[in-house]
Amino acid sequence: MGSVSEEKLRFCIDRGGTFTDVYAEIPGQPDGRVLKLLSVDPSNYDDAPIEGIRRILEEYTGEKIPRTAKIPTDKIEWIRMGTTVATNALLERKGERIALCVTRGFKDLLQIGDQSRPNIFDLTATKPSNLYEEVVEVDERIELVLEEEKGNAENSESVVKGVSGELVRVAKSLNEEALKPLLKRLLDKGISCLAVVLMHSYTYPYHEMAVEKLAMNLGFRHVSLSSALTPMVRAVPRGLTASVDAYLTPVVKEYLSGFISRFDEGLGKVNVLFMQSDGGLAPESRFSGHKAVLSGPAGGVVGYSQTLFGLETEKPLIGFDMGGTSTDVSRYAGSYEQVIETKIAGAIIQAPQLDISTVAAGGGSKLKFQFGAFRVGPESVGAHPGPVCYRKGGELAVTDANLILGYVIPDYFPSIFGPKEDQPLDINATKEEFKQLADQINSYRKSQDSSAKDMTVEEIALGFVNVANETMCRPIRQLTEMKGHETRNHALACFGGAGPQHACAIARSLGMTEVLIHRFCGILSAYGMGLADVVEEAQEPYAAVYGPESVLEASRREAELLKQVNQKLQEQGFREENIKTETYLNLRYEGTDTAIMVKRRIAEDGSACDYADEFMKLFQQEYGFKLQNRNILVCDVRVRGIGVANILKPRALGSASGSPKSEGHYKVFFGNGWHETPLFKLENLGYGHVVPGPAIIMNGSSTVIVEPRCKAIITKYGNIKIEIESMLNTVKVAEKVADVVQLSIFNHRFMGIAEQMGRTLQRTSISTNIKERLDFSCALFGPDGGLVANAPHVPVHLGAMSSTVRWQLEYWGDNLNEGDVLVTNHPSAGGSHLPDITVITPVFDNGKLVFFVASRGHHAEIGGVTPGSMPPFSKSIWEEGAAIKAFKLVEKGIFQEEGIIKLLKFPGADEYAQKIPGTRRLQDNLSDLRAQVAANQRGITLIKELIEQYGLETVQAYMTYVQLNAEEAVREMLKSVAARVSSESTMLGWKNFVMIEEEDCMDDGSVIHLKLAINPDKGEAYFDFSGTSPEVYGNWNAPEAVTAAAVIYCLRCLVDVDIPLNQGCLAPVKIHVPAGTFLSPSDKAAVVGGNVLTSQRVTDVILTAFQACACSQGCMNNLTFGDNTFGYYETIGGGSGAGPSWDGTSGVQCHMTNTRMTDPEIFEQRYPVLLHKFGLREHSGGAGFHKGGDGLVREIEFRRPVVVSILSERRVHAPRGLKGGANGARGANYLITKDKRKIYLGGKNTIEVQAGEILQILTPGGGGYGSSI
Repeated sequence: MGSVSEEKLRFCIDRGGTFTDVYAEIPGQPDGRVLKLLSVDPSNYDDAPIEGIRRILEEYTGEKIPRTAKIPTDKIEWIRMGTTVATNALLERKGERIALCVTRGFKDLLQIGDQSRPNIFDLTATKPSNLYEEVVEVDERIELVLEEEKGNAENSESVVKGVSGELVRVAKSLNEEALKPLLKRLLDKGISCLAVVLMHSYTYPYHEMAVEKLAMNLGFRHVSLSSALTPMVRAVPRGLTASVDAYLTPVVKEYLSGFISRFDEGLGKVNVLFMQSDGGLAPESRFSGHKAVLSGPAGGVVGYSQTLFGLETEKPLIGFDMGGTSTDVSRYAGSYEQVIETKIAGAIIQAPQLDISTVAAGGGSKLKFQFGAFRVGPESVGAHPGPVCYRKGGELAVTDANLILGYVIPDYFPSIFGPKEDQPLDINATKEEFKQLADQINSYRKSQDSSAKDMTVEEIALGFVNVANETMCRPIRQLTEMKGHETRNHALACFGGAGPQHACAIARSLGMTEVLIHRFCGILSAYGMGLADVVEEAQEPYAAVYGPESVLEASRREAELLKQVNQKLQEQGFREENIKTETYLNLRYEGTDTAIMVKRRIAEDGSACDYADEFMKLFQQEYGFKLQNRNILVCDVRVRGIGVANILKPRALGSASGSPKSEGHYKVFFGNGWHETPLFKLENLGYGHVVPGPAIIMNGSSTVIVEPRCKAIITKYGNIKIEIESMLNTVKVAEKVADVVQLSIFNHRFMGIAEQMGRTLQRTSISTNIKERLDFSCALFGPDGGLVANAPHVPVHLGAMSSTVRWQLEYWGDNLNEGDVLVTNHPSAGGSHLPDITVITPVFDNGKLVFFVASRGHHAEIGGVTPGSMPPFSKSIWEEGAAIKAFKLVEKGIFQEEGIIKLLKFPGADEYAQKIPGTRRLQDNLSDLRAQVAANQRGITLIKELIEQYGLETVQAYMTYVQLNAEEAVREMLKSVAARVSSESTMLGWKNFVMIEEEDCMDDGSVIHLKLAINPDKGEAYFDFSGTSPEVYGNWNAPEAVTAAAVIYCLRCLVDVDIPLNQGCLAPVKIHVPAGTFLSPSDKAAVVGGNVLTSQRVTDVILTAFQACACSQGCMNNLTFGDNTFGYYETIGGGSGAGPSWDGTSGVQCHMTNTRMTDPEIFEQRYPVLLHKFGLREHSGGAGFHKGGDGLVREIEFRRPVVVSILSERRVHAPRGLKGGANGARGANYLITKDKRKIYLGGKNTIEVQAGEILQILTPGGGGYGSSI
């Protein structure tokens, strides 16, 4: 990059949401200059980075630079900056006004997304708002050529080879004349920025390029093409990325041009670079919106990784950046860990970016005491009014708790509070607020146990800090262990304003023995800007089977792309010797959707390693197994050019003389009481100084708390290394009631175990249903089979597994041994429907059964009369596939492969059942069953760690306590519902119970009847389904476990607080389902539709009884199709019901399911189909004061003969409105034949379709709420 001038200044700047940090290297000043400014302070300056540069230049030159004058550049060598401008615009939805251009038939594609809802217990089903205001549908269509068509197609004029090597047919050329007036209309409305996503543009980008040319000629200011930004298959993430880019790039460019305009004309000679989300720098001309969203956090990752790893420790690092509203967690083990796709502020961005997990817990997280437990966040008090101590009338937050404990020292905190902004933190107001909270907590504890000792204010503050720490430990465990790494083998690299106060406690909780705190920890994101390299990337799709030919072609493409990135870096002044390059292939196994971006490794002898070997190694590390005899497919070729520009170098200190001297002593509260604690300033400590805990080290504006039984060592480079003596957390079960702090911590730990089991299952499974559609659930249970924690995956599984575990416990009795694993799917044994197979592992401690773990996953094929095992016309259980009541899948540690194969291949014993086919995908079944065993094993390992840490007695006691805690939350909710209902009506029944009756019908007329009785004094409810129709001669019979799942789901939604999902939710509830009804059928009844259809109707009936919201679409719209070579299964979303204060959401999965939809491009690439339309069914939501959500329209053309099955409801009885709201529209299913006849298929049907025939599915809308008049 040319010679470095010693007489010029270098600026590294991080413009954050609250503060702007500046680090400047100044000639003659070896320590650098650090400056912290408010990011927004309009009464003093327009722009914080400019103000920081101005102030430091004034100091250095001694010359006054007026705020209105341009900044002189003759003394500046370079400026590097990270900015949250893009992030804030995305979070606050303050980007540019944009429109979306999309292929005709897909105008709602990005709004629908993958059709899942963000929070399954949120009845509003709220999704993030669209970034675009208008949509233009473009008349054009590209189709992929099927394998069997290739011989005839290659001579056709309309068939060309795409960029990826796939053959495509231009079915409809772009109609520019029709598009022109539509674009002009946008300009007339004041919209001059465009995002473009056309089907299959990843391989055929020419239509998108033509749209861009036309738009720019008409006068559009900015056009973002999905094919140019991320040329990868999958239209939804590519389109969302283009939307984000179009929405943010003009805002970013406007800010950057404003920033640059503040300098004099000499700026051209100054090297100005901006930090991107991938940890690389880019010049202003190449800095775009979709790569700017993680700009600030990326600087922090570069900062800790380049200054600590290898220099201060050989251990892999966990980056822990704790701010005001959130905490960022990352990992570094010698190379940056990147992801290609992430979701930020509800928007999916598909571009290389550092793998940074954000958790909603920070210094500003709210503290609450609810239902007998401490809760921290996720809500934040924000910067205004902020915590109580900020003197603005705020609420208690983590910062207040740290102040009470002495972790925040007011003497060392800026006095910027009060009306004149000149007062210190208000500790008295914080104490007063905590005293009021203490009264509430202690009175609750006395009500539970009259002998309970009062908790002091300090104990309560420490309790909240401990709960906050556990909240932040959860994502760290997930980040490491999800990828097969042991958390305890890492060192914690801690930075950010609040992080060093919590570092020792978090490291200890995670089993780590080493914490590293950089001397610039408060401004490490800014410092990291000076350590980063300039990065240029290029990528293109390439679809081929991995082999000698494709490797040669991939190498040719790599060489072309390398030429491009090298040229771009050379244009920026990098010489060839300063440029490093990396090449990648994006690879996946055939039949899976899990691609891994594999970097080419160079062996010690200089030869390039084989990508396939590296892929298999990475796949095994991440997923725990290899797939034998499977083709490896190439998806993309990617290259990364790195201009090495790491100019800041760590400065070694000389050895310290003498012992460290403290600045004074302060009282700090640790677990065993107050300690007189010495305070040291880092700038007065030298290399080799050792500070034993307890101690406080002030590191600039950051407070480092060194806890007792820890010691801080000042390193050669002036950083702080804290060695932590491991200390077992001991919790005595002395009192008769739960410790209110430990209750929250154990809730987190139990739920974390269930979540990690889920991640293990997702990682190690092979089927699309589990791995991509996330149709699974994991849970842990007490020794009695009572549910302790259920990770919220699929609502229809909630609570239902408990009856499965209890049935097995009763069946096997004492015949359960260590090393046994049970498998079952039979409805009469607590199952839901046959495709949902449950794997249960009993866990023993010293020969005693102490708990169970279980995982339930939807297997796409289990046998039965139709492919996909979802037959619309089944009348008996054996027509639906293999039905297993009880079998030991693993017996005393040995996998019983022969026995399980027999059960899966030969489902029935009697003569008729023997004619029913067994599973058509045996190897997939076996792979997924092994994945479920592995998920259970993960749960066992984690529970055993918990027992080792706390002791069996404590863990089992808290298994009970968390259930009692959930029970209390449900009781309180039932009392408030009873009070509301009784005030609205006089339906008081027996002994003052509030009585409510509700019923609804299935499409065949079968009635679900509910009598709900609520005891307003005790908070108990009786759900009586007497009056429900008998077992049906069809398959929408629902096992009792499904009704229990619907009840627990509804109760959890109505509580509306993040309580754990466990058996306690059902403790105040009695459910009576008369045997012989279709909600409690015989063990011979067909049930495949009960799980996916009847469960939705039961939910509607319960929520209507509670007057919570209008009916949602009441169906899962199950579609399966296939032949003897493949099978496909999907559920299709619809409209959600409106409620007292919200409109229903359109095109979303409702209530008892939340599985994802296959991307349209993947759908067409993998299966012989064309998707003509996937959009909202306008005006299908019921009218009302609050309108119901609209259903969906899905039109699929089949390109070869297949068997299609549809299993759906609400085709006869419409989803009902509530309180005067209108009903939602009924659904409908049609077949459009080749001769254009439109045939109504009814709600449930199986048909053999021919090539060229179209299936049209219209899903129901949600009911409206309240009269619209």
